[in-house]
Amino acid sequence: MKKQAVAAGFVLLSFMLPLKASAASFSKFYVFGDSLSDTGNVFAATGGLVAPTTAIPQDPLYFQGRFSNDRVWVDYLGSQLGLNPTPYFLSPTIPNQGINFAVGGANSGQGNAIVPSALLPGVLEQVGLLTQPILQANQKLDPNALYAVSGGANDYLFGKAINPAQTVQNLSDAVGLLASSGAKNILVFNLPDLGKIPFASATGLSSNLTGLTIDHNKRLAEELDKFSNNSDLNLTSVDVFSLFNQIEENPGKFGFQDVVNPCVIGNFQTIISVCPQPNDYLFFDSVHPTTGVHKLVADTALAGIEAKFVPEPAINLGILALGAFGALGVLKRKQKRLALGSTDRVVDAQLSHTTVEN
Repeated sequence: MKKQAVAAGFVLLSFMLPLKASAASFSKFYVFGDSLSDTGNVFAATGGLVAPTTAIPQDPLYFQGRFSNDRVWVDYLGSQLGLNPTPYFLSPTIPNQGINFAVGGANSGQGNAIVPSALLPGVLEQVGLLTQPILQANQKLDPNALYAVSGGANDYLFGKAINPAQTVQNLSDAVGLLASSGAKNILVFNLPDLGKIPFASATGLSSNLTGLTIDHNKRLAEELDKFSNNSDLNLTSVDVFSLFNQIEENPGKFGFQDVVNPCVIGNFQTIISVCPQPNDYLFFDSVHPTTGVHKLVADTALAGIEAKFVPEPAINLGILALGAFGALGVLKRKQKRLALGSTDRVVDAQLSHTTVEN
């Protein structure tokens, strides 16, 4: 009887608890950001579909329009969620699985720090590309979709007027615009320590960029905290800063050998040399990480998502206990009814006994 009760409890539990896969089931995936999230937008905008070797970033050195040696976090997380957002410049209509608006070089607000062009929107502008048509039609964004916002690094690396307060406000406005337009599930990424990237060391800006990063992340956390009163909003902060610090403190644990030097020496147009084993490096070039780091970023984002949707272990055990005790009660009542029936039907006592045991 005890075995039956526990088994029934687990059967009941399977209906009461959401599965991990269903916990992260979103209808679409929308991405807003810069080169860390771009899966082909600036590549297409700079002629990559016709002349890939002269586009930004050039292919095949950079993987299919990504600013890395292989897939980026958007690809990895999208694969885990079963969603593959289409780059905006390849399909301006809304595909079934969502759109990636992220553009390499994007500023946090408007414009682009690398490729001056009115066609290349900043992060806040990217959000407007999705929300403006929706709001003009008096509609709402898909509440079952996942929206990701990342950016700010280009403001500090290449910006002429550096202002962390304004950069963070741009990102906060992007989140607020999504939320007010109907978005319910939003990922927001902070910055890794920009003072530790090879570009900072080469330009002598390490100390300054570290200070800007710390200021940025502190302000961003404070801004995001303002959304905590919105009970309908599942806002997930992805701590890229801590992730990079862990990798740099113990690279071997994560499979890296060099966390200081870039694999690629040169810039997007003039490549001087390329290392033979890119995946041994934290940085692919002086600014962008290798694909292994992107995989870790995606894993961190997914862990944050599941923490929002999957009950804590203590809650799971409580529900399991309720399920088991509930099932046990049902079986005890059934046994009692069978026992009462056997009193009036002595001739069927053996049959009733067999039924209970089975």
